[in-house]
Amino acid sequence: MERLTILLLMFCIFFGCTSIKKVDFETPINTHSRPITYQEKKTFKLESLGVFASNEFDGARLSGFKKLNDSTALAIINPENQPINRAAYYAFKIWSSFDKPFYIKFRYPQNIKHRYVPKLYKNGVWQEIDTSHIFNVDKSVTIKVALDDTPLVVAAQEIVSYKDTKEWVNKLIENKTYVNLKYYGKSILGRELPVLNITQGDPKGKDVVVLFTRQHPPELTGFFAYQYFLETILNDSSLSKDFLDKYNVLAFPILNPDGVDLGHWRHNVGGVDMNRDWSEYNQPEVKQTVKYITRVLKKYKSKIVLGIDFHSTYKDVFYTNSIKKTTSLPYFTKDWFKALEENIPNYKVNEALGNSKKPVSKGWFLHGHNAVGITYEMGDNTPKERIKTIGKVAAEEMMKILTN
Repeated sequence: MERLTILLLMFCIFFGCTSIKKVDFETPINTHSRPITYQEKKTFKLESLGVFASNEFDGARLSGFKKLNDSTALAIINPENQPINRAAYYAFKIWSSFDKPFYIKFRYPQNIKHRYVPKLYKNGVWQEIDTSHIFNVDKSVTIKVALDDTPLVVAAQEIVSYKDTKEWVNKLIENKTYVNLKYYGKSILGRELPVLNITQGDPKGKDVVVLFTRQHPPELTGFFAYQYFLETILNDSSLSKDFLDKYNVLAFPILNPDGVDLGHWRHNVGGVDMNRDWSEYNQPEVKQTVKYITRVLKKYKSKIVLGIDFHSTYKDVFYTNSIKKTTSLPYFTKDWFKALEENIPNYKVNEALGNSKKPVSKGWFLHGHNAVGITYEMGDNTPKERIKTIGKVAAEEMMKILTN
């Protein structure tokens, strides 16, 4: 018995035994893994038209590509599995043996509508398609593009892959001695999960702010807001220094790297919406994230006071919990939203109140840590300059409130 105890102790020392508390929600959701369908990675060849399409790159989503007539092809877009939300994501390269205009008709599974305005990438530049080149016919969407022998990327959103994210993170923290980049676990397919542990000086006893993003792969406008938000925290201003003297920030820049690189509509490789798994932690990405946070809180005798999870949806909105007065920061959201309206030109906060009945991250912050939990949603089509302004001001005003 004594030998077994010693072996268990050694295992914990080497592999880390951290018990994690599950959080109960009013409406439980089954988040056990479900099968997914992997795309066949290939170049689709319409030889008679001299037109080619490919999904052979990170972030691609194209299930099939067929000739409809001499000027039109059908792009078949299927999700990783179903049931799934109706936010059809697509991304593929297309080119032609010779210059010509060409039409692409999108086909999704039944009852799924076209959501995203196509973004085009060529010669190092992303731009939104001219709306005059989008046609809605018989409840389906067709677009017109100009083809030549240089591949044109057609995508629901700009593509920021796992590799791109790691490169951004490494550039962001260059010469930032107060930022500790860690890889705290691995995704189902073995991609390392990064976290930035950010603080000035000794983190012991400091309250913790947690920042999540990219649980849902296509939600790029939320990720852009996250980038500007985090860049502002790390801009070495006097405000930033005062804030980081007082708080420890745990920033998770890509929670679902497999889903991102596989071009998933919403789920991870386990076929699950990760933002419904903040109760049982059945998916390894969520479980390892919770274990890491729990370990940090225990090590430094700290508590979470604020958690913000960055997403995208049809329009800008903050999803908040109705319970506020009993949390660690009872007046934070009221003060923060007031400051945003005062400091962002022509801005009105769109707040959607409601305590999380389903096991989402903002509910996990509330029910699991008595912390303020916010789901920060940017609109699909919010302009990037506007996102930059909102993200920057949001970070500044958060830091002001928390350091006063």
